Amino acid sequence: MTDSLPPQPGVLAAIDMGSNSFRLELAQVSPGRYKRIDYLKETVRLGAGLDENGLLTEDAMQRGLACLQRFAKRLAGIPAERIRAVATQTLREARNRDAFLVRAHAALGQPIEVISGREEARLIFAGVARLQPSDDWRLVIDIGGRSTEMILGQGRAPLRAESFQVGSVSLSMRYFGDGRFTESAFRAAQVAAGAELEEALVPFASRHWKEALGSSGTAGAVSQLLEANGITDGVITPYGLRWCMEQCLRAGRVDKLNLPGMKEDRRAVIGGGLSILYTLATHFDIAELQPARGALRQGVIYDLDERLGATAGPTLGHDVRDVSVAELQRRFEVDVPQARRVADVALALHAAVAPSADPALARELGWAAALHELGMVVSHHDHHRHSAYLLGHVDAAGFSQSQQRRLADLVLAQRGGLRKVETQLGQESFAWQALCLRLAIILCHARVGVELEALHLQRHGTQAEVAVKPEWAAAHPRTLFLLHEEAAVWERSGAIRLQIRA
Repeated sequence: MTDSLPPQPGVLAAIDMGSNSFRLELAQVSPGRYKRIDYLKETVRLGAGLDENGLLTEDAMQRGLACLQRFAKRLAGIPAERIRAVATQTLREARNRDAFLVRAHAALGQPIEVISGREEARLIFAGVARLQPSDDWRLVIDIGGRSTEMILGQGRAPLRAESFQVGSVSLSMRYFGDGRFTESAFRAAQVAAGAELEEALVPFASRHWKEALGSSGTAGAVSQLLEANGITDGVITPYGLRWCMEQCLRAGRVDKLNLPGMKEDRRAVIGGGLSILYTLATHFDIAELQPARGALRQGVIYDLDERLGATAGPTLGHDVRDVSVAELQRRFEVDVPQARRVADVALALHAAVAPSADPALARELGWAAALHELGMVVSHHDHHRHSAYLLGHVDAAGFSQSQQRRLADLVLAQRGGLRKVETQLGQESFAWQALCLRLAIILCHARVGVELEALHLQRHGTQAEVAVKPEWAAAHPRTLFLLHEEAAVWERSGAIRLQIRA
C-alpha cells in the first residue's frame, strides 16, 4: 500500500467499492489526455459477506473498513470536492448498508455514493469510451462480483445500459462453493447466468454492434490467463473459454488450479466468471471479446471532472445531472416556467440564509425545485408524495441512490406537515433547504413572477424572519396568509422558528 504522497495539482480521485475488490485511482485529466498518478487495489470480497438474510457480516465490514482506512492515507492532501467514492451491487443489496456506510464514511473521510446498476453501466461506458475512443457501435460488458453490466453505444453516447444481478462472486459461491470444479457445476452455472441474461438477447443482439469489449475484473483476468498460456493474444474467444474450463476440470479443485497468469485473488471466483463469459459468448454470438482499457473508476474520474467544470462555469463543462433533470421534466410534463420561477426564488432565499454553504447544497435545492411537481402527472392530489416516490426510484443518469433519496426527501417536504421528514430536519442544512423550497412555492403559488425586492429573509441562529414591505403585503393578502400558515407549521416542528413581519 502506497503511503500519502505530496499532493499534485489537478489530481482527481475515484474509489470503486466493488463486490470483489476495492480500487482507488488517482489521475489528472486534460483535453485528450488521461494521466494516471496512482492505482491501488485490494481484494475485499465484500459480496461474499452477504448472509442468507441479505445482511453484511461483521467480518466483511471489517475487511472493507480496513481497506478504506488505508485508502484514506493515500488521499491525504487532496481536496474533498476532487474525490468521489461509489459503491455497487453488494451495497445495493445489503439490508444493513446504511449502518455500514456511516462507518465507511468515517473510515474513508469521504461520503460514499451507492449508485444504481444503470448508473454503474453508464460510468463504465464513459471510462471505456474516453480511454478507447471509437465511432463504431460497441457492446461493452463488465462482469463484477455480484452484477454484470451490458452497454450498447457509439462514440461517447450509450444507447442502452442495463445491469443484471449475476456476478463472478455470487455464481462461484452458489455453484463452486465447495471448492470443486465439475462439469455439472459449470452447466448449472451457465443455465443460471443464461436465465438472468435472457431478457438482454434482443436489445443487445450482435446485429446492433460491430465490436465487443470486456471491461475490468473478470474479463481482464481471463484475458491475461489466455495470453500467458499462449492460447490467444489476450482476446477472449469461445475456444479460449472452453480451454480455461478444461483446465479447471483437470485441476478438479480451486486450490489445485495453478496456471501461468492466474492471480491468487481470482482463483476462488474464476468458475463463476468463466460461466458468465461463456454464456455471453454463445448466447450473444461474441466471437471475440477484446479487453477494454477503461473501467468504472475512470468513468467516475471523467464524470467528476465534468461536474467540477460545470460548477466553475457553464462554458467549462457540463454536468450530466442537469441533462437528467431536463429529461425528467420533459418525460413527466413538468410546468418548466413555474419550476424555473420556484428554483430562482428558492436559490435566492438560500443564498440569503446560507451564503457560505457548500455549493452542492444549492445544486440540490435547484434540482428539487426543478422537479418538485414531477408527481402532477400522476395526480394533483398529494402530488408531492408522488413526486418524492418517482424521484426516489427513477433511473436518473449522474445521480447516486443516496442523492436521489435526499432530493426525494426535499420534494416530500415541500408542503403539508413536517412530521414526515422529522428525521431529516435534524440535519441543519436540510432544514434550511426545505424552508427555502417551501417559501419559494408559497411566493410563486399564483404562477407569476415574484418581486423579490419586496421581501427580505434573514437568519438568526435557528430562527428565520421574513420581512415584507407593507405595500406588498396589502397587495398580496392571500400570499401573506399562506406565509403566516407556514410559520405555524414550523412552530410545531421545532426545527426552525419562522417569523413573518409585515
